[in-house]
Amino acid sequence: MGKSEPIIEKVRIDKWLWAARFFRTRSIAKKAIEGGKVHMNGQRVKTSKEVIVGDKLTIRQGGSGAINEKTVVVQALSDNRGNATIAQTLYSETAESKSQREYFQTQRKFANLARPDTKPNKKQRRELQRLKSEF
Repeated sequence: MGKSEPIIEKVRIDKWLWAARFFRTRSIAKKAIEGGKVHMNGQRVKTSKEVIVGDKLTIRQGGSGAINEKTVVVQALSDNRGNATIAQTLYSETAESKSQREYFQTQRKFANLARPDTKPNKKQRRELQRLKSEF
């Protein structure tokens, strides 16, 4: 039979975020925590803060453009990075967070629809310049 894993009661937040696959590396998770993009129970945290089951985390992800904010409740602890299906069992996202993310996603889609498919040609550019100079 295989080794039995010890029961973990506390895990550093940077390790947990990495194990839950919110960030690709622990150093990226550390930078996000230090940059104020991770809050626990409404409070900004430090990298060494320990997570326990039941903690509520707010995580802001995304670089330029689409910023994605998730509010999750810690369901299980792990300091080992496993596959994605195991990582999803470590947390559950709140219903409010899901609906908010879906709302912002549809807003981004509508914003992209307002853009033209192609750049204006030479004639259209001149017409735009003429209109702008009139006003």
